[in-house]
Amino acid sequence: MNLPIKHPTNSPSLKWVFQTAGRTLAFGFGSGLSPIAPGTAGTLWAWGVFYIGQYIFSSQDWLGIIALSFVVGCWVCGQVSEELGKKDFGGIVWDEIVAFWLVLVIIMPTEIWLQAIAFILFRFFDAIKPGPIGMIDRYFKIQESIQPSGTYSLRANVWQGFGIMVDDLAAAFFTLLVIALGQTLLK
Repeated sequence: MNLPIKHPTNSPSLKWVFQTAGRTLAFGFGSGLSPIAPGTAGTLWAWGVFYIGQYIFSSQDWLGIIALSFVVGCWVCGQVSEELGKKDFGGIVWDEIVAFWLVLVIIMPTEIWLQAIAFILFRFFDAIKPGPIGMIDRYFKIQESIQPSGTYSLRANVWQGFGIMVDDLAAAFFTLLVIALGQTLLK
């Protein structure tokens, strides 16, 4: 069923973000509202939550949390993107959060300097989108432009959300690849 979409008239506000659980997640509990580098703010938020959460959850728990967060993120990011009327709006940072959690769960336990390197690499790959990351991003942006806008379709919504989420997983993969290569070369 196709339903009309209502777009906010201005940039998202803190009040607007916290009106629904989906918006709250998509905007990283408000971190995506940062006026400067919202993706970096969301990634920092993810790092802080992971740091605290590692004392509560096991690595297996984190993998489950990440898997569930990815699936929920495909719907939530697509839905909020449609509400905003903007494809992959910069303030939607749930994709950065989930992908950086994946990086951290794989490299932990490790020293803070390696976590910082992982952070810098992840932000580089996510912002610059070199090679395959950019190809994935462009593919989904082209697919989204083919979809009719102004109406709601669950299938199109989830596909759009998947497109938002997947390029960050590719950035996480390349972050982990560079860290693994660096550790191999330094041995």
